[in-house]
Amino acid sequence: MADQKEQRVCVKFCFLLGKTAAETVGMLRQAFNDDALGKSQVYEWFSRFKSGNMSTEDMPRPGRPSTGRNDENIAKIKRAIDEDRRKTIDQLSEETNISWSTVQRILTEGLHMRRVSAKFVPRLLGDDQRENRVNVCRDLKSEVQNDPEFLKRIVTGDESWCYGYDPESKQSSSQWNFTTTEESASSAIQCENNVDLYFFIVNGIVHKEFVPPRQTVYQHFYLDVLRRLRESVRRKRSEMWRNGNWLLHHDNAPAHTALTVRQFLTSNNMVIVPHPPYSPDLAPSDFFLFPRMKRSLKGKRFRDVDEVKENTLKALNSIQPQEFQHCFEQWQKRWDKCINAHGQYFEGD
Repeated sequence: MADQKEQRVCVKFCFLLGKTAAETVGMLRQAFNDDALGKSQVYEWFSRFKSGNMSTEDMPRPGRPSTGRNDENIAKIKRAIDEDRRKTIDQLSEETNISWSTVQRILTEGLHMRRVSAKFVPRLLGDDQRENRVNVCRDLKSEVQNDPEFLKRIVTGDESWCYGYDPESKQSSSQWNFTTTEESASSAIQCENNVDLYFFIVNGIVHKEFVPPRQTVYQHFYLDVLRRLRESVRRKRSEMWRNGNWLLHHDNAPAHTALTVRQFLTSNNMVIVPHPPYSPDLAPSDFFLFPRMKRSLKGKRFRDVDEVKENTLKALNSIQPQEFQHCFEQWQKRWDKCINAHGQYFEGD
C-alpha cells in the first residue's frame, strides 16, 4: 500500500500549484489507484493548508484510531456495513475510529468484500419472458441476414427524464458486496425536471422534442408525437420517406402499445420492429443514447427547466455520427449476448 505520508506531500504539492481539492483527488486516484487517499482526507488536508498550517505530519489527538484487525473491529465494520453498504472507507473509519488502512483490510481480507457498481435490473424474468427475449433476438438476426439494409431502415426512440441535478456516478453509487454474491446492486434516482423524446437512425437524430411541463406521455399525446415524427422523417430523410420502407422501433410502454396507437400505425403502414418486454438492455435509447447524452450532465446543477433543455441539447449535439453507427453495431452484438445468456439480463458492452 502507498505511504500516506508520501501522498500528503503530493496533496501539499498540488495545493501549492493552485489545484483544487477535487482535481487533487482525481490525480491521486490516477497515481495510486485503490491505495489513494479518500476524498474527505484530501479535503481535510486542503482545509488545513488554507488555514496556514503547512505541516504534512498528523496532528496529535486523543483517541487515536485503532489499527488492529481483531474480532472486535471486524464486528464493528460488519455492523456498520450491514446498516448501509454504500458507506465509503473514509466514512467507516470515522464512524468506528478504526484506521483507514485497517478498515480496508477488514473489508477485503477479513470480510472478503469488494465494492461493486450499482446496476438497475428491471425485474426477475420468468421462463416465458426469457424465451421471448431469445426468440425476438433470433428473429432480428434473421432479418439482418436476409436484408443487409435492415438496420439502416430503423428509426428507434423513447422518452427519458432529464434532471436539474443528477448526482449519481458509477463511483458514488457503488456499494460493498461479498465476493461470493451477485456483483450488482439496485439503485435509483428520484428527481424529476423534464421529459424529452428522441428518435434516431444509424447516422443521427431524426426527431427530438421536449414534453411540456406537467404533461404525461399517454396514448393521445404519443399519437401527436408520431405525427410529428412522420413529418420529421419526410423533411429530413426524404429518401426513407419516398421509399416508404422505414421501420419504427420503440419499447412496450403503455402509451406505445395502446389500441389507438396501433390503429394509427396500421393505417399509416408503419411497421414495428419487435421488442421484448422488460428489456432496456436491448433498446438503443436505453443502452446508448440516454447514458451517452447524460454523461456530461451528471453532477451539474441547473437553475430551471430552460437551462436543463439548453444543456441537454448541447450534449445531444456533441454525439458524432460514428457513435450512432457504433450503437447499431452494439445492438446486434447484444442480440447474441441475450441468446447466449438464454434470455437472462447480461453485462453490457
